[in-house]
Amino acid sequence: MRINPVLAQLGAYPIATVHERARALRETGTRVIDFSIGDPREPTPPFIPAALRAAVPEVSQYPTTAGLRELRVAIADYVARRFGVTVDPDTQIIPTSGSKEAVFSTPLAFVDREAADVVVYGTPGYPIYERGARFAGAVAYPVVLSGDFVLRPTDIPDEIWERAALVWTCTPHNPTGSVTDAETLSGFVTRARDTGALFLSDECYADVYEPDAFPEGPASVLQVAGVGAQGVLAYLSCSKRSGMTGYRSGAMVGDAEAIDALKKLRTATGTASPEFVQAAAIAAWSDDTHAAERREIFAAKRAVLRTAFADLGYPTVASAAGLYLWVEVGDDLAVTERLLQSGVVVSPGRFFGAGGEGYLRLALVPTLEECEAAVEVVSACLT
Repeated sequence: MRINPVLAQLGAYPIATVHERARALRETGTRVIDFSIGDPREPTPPFIPAALRAAVPEVSQYPTTAGLRELRVAIADYVARRFGVTVDPDTQIIPTSGSKEAVFSTPLAFVDREAADVVVYGTPGYPIYERGARFAGAVAYPVVLSGDFVLRPTDIPDEIWERAALVWTCTPHNPTGSVTDAETLSGFVTRARDTGALFLSDECYADVYEPDAFPEGPASVLQVAGVGAQGVLAYLSCSKRSGMTGYRSGAMVGDAEAIDALKKLRTATGTASPEFVQAAAIAAWSDDTHAAERREIFAAKRAVLRTAFADLGYPTVASAAGLYLWVEVGDDLAVTERLLQSGVVVSPGRFFGAGGEGYLRLALVPTLEECEAAVEVVSACLT
């Protein structure tokens, strides 16, 4: 059997080995507290599944690529409330089946494999930027991040800018929780327009942040892109904001020409969110109270864990937003192993690419009570 060589080269996620170890521990009866995957355990707010159940039809029919207009309007209204930006629900928004598939498939609409187009992204980072680029036939260009783990336009060489079809950023950043300010985002927009690159901002964690650190929330590229968001797309998600990871519901928002190209791609592949899921998303995007309540829960978890690591002499870097704690520990593999043996599962920073060595990523997914229990294990293992 022949398989795509890119699939063979990339292989499985490295974190899979940690999950296998954790599963083996559970089977022995060991209590396992798992910080490795960004899948929070707080219940989805009840009004969201209620909206889904009410929308399940007697006769099932295909959803459209463009999605329900009511959903696109709800997303546009959210963008106006959250970012103070007006977007056209008919030309500037596509609902997606989560953000992961949207991130992965985007290069398929814009990369010319015959031209050796480049896709730029920061590392450590979300592995899907590289995977989507390589499956589309692009040249993947990772930029190693350090210090505050914020990607800046000047980190990309001029010759790469000239070859770039797509440039990704992520704010708040996975895995570090760093936040890109509006001035830096504006610099990306200007540079991308000068070179003809499409600038893509993954903002799936935009509503998960510490209110004291970001009273108005992290900035969006939509706030600096101007009317029409020329050459810019923002990627949004209900997953963390609304506890809807299993619903797989997100959106792409921005440049109308890019949105049109993506509609054509997604029509060709039959990629569309089921309409009953879209009904749930309408409810979620239309309400901000539940997002604020969830934000407070994540902030409480972050405070507990950050204090515990700081007391042990392990500083947290960035991590005032997003779903993750990024902790400097020295030997990330050794510390991961020590914690795993005691039932606390974390991700070594190197699993997210070059630049992640020496750090741990903890996803704030266990309950607050579990986080407090994990602190005891961490203190015992790392003292």
